[in-house]
Amino acid sequence: MASAQFSNPFASDKTISQQREEILKKNQATLAQLYKVSPKAREAIDRAAGYATFSNFGMKILIAGGGTGSGVVINNANKKATYMNMAEIQAGLGFGIKTFQNVFVFQTAAAMNDFINSGWTFGGQVTAAAKYQNDGDAYQDAVVVAPGVLMYQLTDSGLAAEITGKGTKYYKDSTLN
Repeated sequence: MASAQFSNPFASDKTISQQREEILKKNQATLAQLYKVSPKAREAIDRAAGYATFSNFGMKILIAGGGTGSGVVINNANKKATYMNMAEIQAGLGFGIKTFQNVFVFQTAAAMNDFINSGWTFGGQVTAAAKYQNDGDAYQDAVVVAPGVLMYQLTDSGLAAEITGKGTKYYKDSTLN
């Protein structure tokens, strides 16, 4: 007698190595896009303790929505990569599909380690629109989203004018680390 086998529809058919390689390629593409629209971002990232890039896909239909994505945190001191995931929940009227990339710049090792080890929630309907100006124009297009953490958000049309977080949770990928 044959038994039915069920597979996880969300599981990747790629090896762990291939998944890591794909995330690192997205990381490089995201940085290239950021440096094209905000050349000063390179200086901010080079001077930081580390940075993270995330590629996200979101959808909203009527009153509910959500998103998912993956990314990597790069420690600038030792070049170690920590692979992470994100999940987003939205409420409110709307309709649409959106892809975007987030780049976090960790000014301190403590801020980076907190992000990696504690996970991080960008909660509520947070909108960060103030420009960061404490350290010259290297940070001109970034916004402060937490102490020691700057963020850039890229859309298909370039840099986002304001950064919104709608119940977004960032956490370590237990499979890829």
